[in-house]
Amino acid sequence: MNKALHYYTLAMAAFLTIAIFASYSGKLGEEPEKSEVDNNNIPQVIKAVDLSKPFDFAGESLPMDNFDVAERLDRELLVNTYWHSNTILNIKNAYKYFPVIERILKKNGIPEDFKYLAVAESSLRNEVSPAGARGIWQFMNGTAEQYGLETNREVDERYHLEKSTQAACELLKDYYRRLNSWTLTAAAYNAGLSRISREMEEQRAETYFDLNLNAETSRYVFRLVAIKEILSRPQDFGFYLDTDERYPPLEDYRVVEVDTAIDNLGDFAREQGTSYRMLKVYNPWLMDSKLPNRSGKTYEIKIPQ
Repeated sequence: MNKALHYYTLAMAAFLTIAIFASYSGKLGEEPEKSEVDNNNIPQVIKAVDLSKPFDFAGESLPMDNFDVAERLDRELLVNTYWHSNTILNIKNAYKYFPVIERILKKNGIPEDFKYLAVAESSLRNEVSPAGARGIWQFMNGTAEQYGLETNREVDERYHLEKSTQAACELLKDYYRRLNSWTLTAAAYNAGLSRISREMEEQRAETYFDLNLNAETSRYVFRLVAIKEILSRPQDFGFYLDTDERYPPLEDYRVVEVDTAIDNLGDFAREQGTSYRMLKVYNPWLMDSKLPNRSGKTYEIKIPQ
């Protein structure tokens, strides 16, 4: 019995040894072959960004000879360069929204660089902040109404691209008249005019770059500059986009003027030859499934062609 068990054990050991060697096809000491992985041709190259060129925002130069300024900009360039998914979406959305924003900024005499403020505020999406700011320009309710935007349960013009951009221009012009600096104006858009004015007075500071502010506002203008650099020359930062990969502007529509109530926007959409979904895509400021229009106001509703 014990002898038979001994022979059985030896046989099993020999079998396992042969199986192990048979399963290894490479030569001893050689590295195993690495399989080719399809990475969709997206290279992963991590490197520092070039800070040797001059930088500016709205015509105001950054004092890059100040190491603090250089390091703060470096941080924002690196964060936005390597935040891949968000940055590539910002580039795509820029083709969709910038034509409208640029036109309204120009009409109001606002530097074109302020289009990047909309990117910093909302990534060009109709977001809602934890504090309740809404839309691409992130207006709080009180500020929105102060600058002529309608905000209620049925209509919220903070989501109206053209009207909210015009309101943002009016606010920026007011701030610039007080501060006489576009970088300070941008900072005030983030922190509030009274806060920036008070900090300048208390700190005896004359420029944004000399102010010691809270973390968010201290980074804000540098973030705008970083977004400007990446979106204006994306290939220099490793972002490549074919023409057909851009999001097209919402230009193919006609406008219907409405000065009465709409009981059901789904019925209205069908009557206009579109869907409820597409009606909302083109008119995100319509907040409900109906438009009571108690005041008899005339609304311009975009109907996709």
